[in-house]
Amino acid sequence: MTIDPFSAIQSATRTHRRSHGCGAYTFEDGPALTSMAAASGARRILELGTALGYTACCLAAGHPEARVDTIEGDPDHARLALEQIGSVGLSDRITVHHGDFAAVLPALAGGYGLIFFDGFAPDIIVLEWLTEVLDPGGMLVCANLGLASNRRHLMALLDDTAVWMKEDPIEGGATVVRVKRR
Repeated sequence: MTIDPFSAIQSATRTHRRSHGCGAYTFEDGPALTSMAAASGARRILELGTALGYTACCLAAGHPEARVDTIEGDPDHARLALEQIGSVGLSDRITVHHGDFAAVLPALAGGYGLIFFDGFAPDIIVLEWLTEVLDPGGMLVCANLGLASNRRHLMALLDDTAVWMKEDPIEGGATVVRVKRR
């Protein structure tokens, strides 16, 4: 069994969701994200959907020089994420951006080695933008595709072998992993 150094943040997210009645769901396989970040060697990581910062911490833990930009739309969650990230000493490596994905994304420079989408469900425009800012050879990890009303279209884009190489999924098969071709 893998020890999860950020399980307290995962637990705090669950507690917050129950008391707040919000959509701050926590990812169920943080150690797999840490392993993927380590294997990728990514030093610039982008996350969409911060909640309370659990997965941002998991991603940062994958490489001692990794820097994570994470975007959260809910102001309370962004504030709580800053607190949780600070509590584990990662404030200097994780930047929480508050706002809508479509508003924040254009302000960020490209060149990411790993992107983790964990917002509600990606839309086509966001997926296309993520493809642009992901470096060739970079990894896209995409959760919540089962929530998308346009899942078939999204999967067709993610299964385009001219753009993507398939990797084994994580989180019990619920989270798609792709590597951008060079």
